[in-house]
Amino acid sequence: MYSQLISNFVDQESLPSSYIEDAGKFVVPLVDQIAQRILGSADTLFIGLNGAQGTGKTTLAKLLVKLLEARGFGIANLSIDDFYFTKAERQLLAEKQHPLLITRGVPGTHDTSLLLKKITEFRNLESKQVCEVPRFNKAMDDRCGLSDWQRVTGPIDSVLLEGWFVGAPPQEAEDLGRTVNVLEESEDKDGSWREFVNTQLAGQYQAVFDQLDLLIMLKAPSFEQVFEWRALQEEKLRNLSSLHASAIMDEDQLERFIQHYERITRHCLEYLPEKADYLYELGSDHRIFKATATSD
Repeated sequence: MYSQLISNFVDQESLPSSYIEDAGKFVVPLVDQIAQRILGSADTLFIGLNGAQGTGKTTLAKLLVKLLEARGFGIANLSIDDFYFTKAERQLLAEKQHPLLITRGVPGTHDTSLLLKKITEFRNLESKQVCEVPRFNKAMDDRCGLSDWQRVTGPIDSVLLEGWFVGAPPQEAEDLGRTVNVLEESEDKDGSWREFVNTQLAGQYQAVFDQLDLLIMLKAPSFEQVFEWRALQEEKLRNLSSLHASAIMDEDQLERFIQHYERITRHCLEYLPEKADYLYELGSDHRIFKATATSD
């Protein structure tokens, strides 16, 4: 029942034809497993999808939603990116805590209270009730106005939350003392930024992640590969956006930007594969070459 839906999806998203084969081999079995979990639970199923920048997690999330909705399920598709603080809020955070917090992405730059509120709303959303979810415009580096928020109609059988560090545990205190790149060496010499980020990750983010019933991970081959894929993302954003999009980065800006993510990305690559219920390992060609399911 999925083949035509997948084929249409590949065309709509301008994906390579190989994605059809990979989706049939790796995604369809996952959809069937999720469907069984939904049917066997009286509560809303909360699914986390982890993947470093450029791994294709947003694309996978879209396909999962399409295939599950085709089976009649109500699915709420959330990105943790859409819960970034506004540019003005991050400016205040940078002034009060650390200048590096002006840059979106790391734990501490999201409105986790709002995210928890929306998750609760989804769990209690009745038929024809509507929940409004924020959207974030990365090209403008700011949250969209209320009129552009996503509107999700109940009931909701499953909430899918995707993000580059979804499910990540905090680091041990002793791990914070070692710098991992030039950004940390030059702009976080005393370690106060990474200590703040880790403290935030250990707080309300864990309250979010503790609600996960399933965790799916798209595992990149290495952090170096992540940078290459992220550069491709920025190029795509540049091509799709207007000339007035102020937050699109050139190569030097992107190199500095992605260093904000390096510490936790490496942490996820090391620790999350054993924690994930479904692990998809990616090759340098961006294709899944191995799938491991640890969930019952």
